[in-house]
Amino acid sequence: MDKEKVKTRSYSMSKAYKIAVIPGDGTGPEVIAEGIKVLNAASDRFGFKLNLTYYDFGGERYLRTGEILPDGAIAELRKYNAIYLGAIGHPDVKPGILEKGILLRLRFELDQYVNLRPVKLYPGVDCPLKDKKPEHIDFVIVRENTEGLYAGAGGVLKKGTPDEVAVQESINTRKGVERCIRYAFEYCKKRNKMKKLTLCGKTNVLTYAFDLWERTFHEVAREYPDIKADYAHVDAITMWFVKNPEWFDVIVTDNMFGDIITDLGAMIQGGMGIAAGGNINPEGVSMFEPIGGSAPKYKGMNVINPLAAICAGGMMLDHIGEEKSGKTIENAAMEVTGKHLKSLAAGKMGYSTTEVGDLTVKYVSEI
Repeated sequence: MDKEKVKTRSYSMSKAYKIAVIPGDGTGPEVIAEGIKVLNAASDRFGFKLNLTYYDFGGERYLRTGEILPDGAIAELRKYNAIYLGAIGHPDVKPGILEKGILLRLRFELDQYVNLRPVKLYPGVDCPLKDKKPEHIDFVIVRENTEGLYAGAGGVLKKGTPDEVAVQESINTRKGVERCIRYAFEYCKKRNKMKKLTLCGKTNVLTYAFDLWERTFHEVAREYPDIKADYAHVDAITMWFVKNPEWFDVIVTDNMFGDIITDLGAMIQGGMGIAAGGNINPEGVSMFEPIGGSAPKYKGMNVINPLAAICAGGMMLDHIGEEKSGKTIENAAMEVTGKHLKSLAAGKMGYSTTEVGDLTVKYVSEI
């Protein structure tokens, strides 16, 4: 399997973590490079070691070899403490090939059953919502990540004819629903903010799937009497994200609704340039990534915002047990947005990609 030599920083440290790095396509390698700079600064300050192994999975490899993920890739990735991903998507590859062949395959085969998406407005970031400030937007979405409409169940009959029928089935299992909900309750407990967990569903229409979700939600809630169990229809959630985002603490939902409301969340926190996420398997290997795409039109221009990738790196450290260093990276990113950036948009930050990385390194070392 093609991979770069392991890059190990030599220190006499007791804690060491194996990280698989997939820089990906477009501007992915650029933002990951800045994320690695910041991760190395955190490891220097807090006394742990990162053993990084790079993999070239993505569009260029596919165009060169016709191979999406080589044999043995999944088994090899299981050996790491975490995966750090740039972005997948190449303008010369038909949409869906890389996304399904890499992103969805990794999520499903590594059983990364939770998509974790913090939605937080940082200081200095323009919010499209009138009169909303950082104290109003600070919640987390826990999205089920391996079932629902994304399971790929269904089929087509009489394709291309006037009588064509297309069926896409949403698969929801008690096991899959319960483990996602239980993760959300535990996360809400650890977060210890409002102690409120909201189930986002559509019980008045999707009466089979969300009956399972709602029953399971309230059964698990009995084990967490200190957490308020709340419910809202998905259409109401989209309204309240805009009108009253301060109402929310942690939200749990299925795969499709989660896909939709996390993008709305990204917009109210200032855009994809600051949105980071994790694909979580609490018992296995998890993967962390910036939410925005590969942005190939900005490739090589040194103008793309790396903060989403940097914050994803902070989430990764928090997940593997380096909570203090993960929080320091987030605080450093907040210093950068609050004191320096004119905008989060590519080419409008007032700083280059590498300069934003350098500023974050500076604050990681100082604050």
